[in-house]
Amino acid sequence: MPAAIGKRTGGKEAGETGSRRLSKTARRRQLLDTALRIVRTEGADRLTLGHLAASAGVSKPVAYDHFGTRSGLLIELYRWIDTERVNAFRDAMATGNRSFEETAAMLASAYIDCAADMTDEFHSVGAALAGSEEKAAVFQELLDHSVQMFAAVLKPHAALPAEELERRCVGLVGAGEALSAAVVRGKLDRVEAAGVFAPLIMGGLDERKA
Repeated sequence: MPAAIGKRTGGKEAGETGSRRLSKTARRRQLLDTALRIVRTEGADRLTLGHLAASAGVSKPVAYDHFGTRSGLLIELYRWIDTERVNAFRDAMATGNRSFEETAAMLASAYIDCAADMTDEFHSVGAALAGSEEKAAVFQELLDHSVQMFAAVLKPHAALPAEELERRCVGLVGAGEALSAAVVRGKLDRVEAAGVFAPLIMGGLDERKA
């Protein structure tokens, strides 16, 4: 590993090439934003630490300091894309008064659309990680994140204890993954899958609030 990696000057990144100096947190966000733009415009195969550094206006040691390896970069981007979209959906669902039926329908449709979309940047990055042990580990982490999102969205409609609600959401996310896989295989279209998933969500909370 280059000796320059990890050096700091006054709490800021060392080795920046003309871009304004940022805190490490802000720089990491900028690098991930740039990485996402590269994937969208050039494809995941073009995403390397060297290309990222050049595109972001920093030196290679800065990019290596944040991600270590290309695989590390892909993993962090994979995690970040999923976290951003899950949080955005949860925040959107927190606004307005929706019935349980409306909530279940929106949750079902959004989950199927995301999980079955094989053309977006999340799946492009995932394909670049195909076969890696890191992908398997982070994918389980993202499933756990989806469980937490389901529980947060459904909590206002559930009379279940928190632990029981979470257990049922584990099952619901599993059902969503299976239905999404059926869409990818051409066994169902997205409307059909969401139409199956919404009643499953509602049935999974049979002790919901009156």
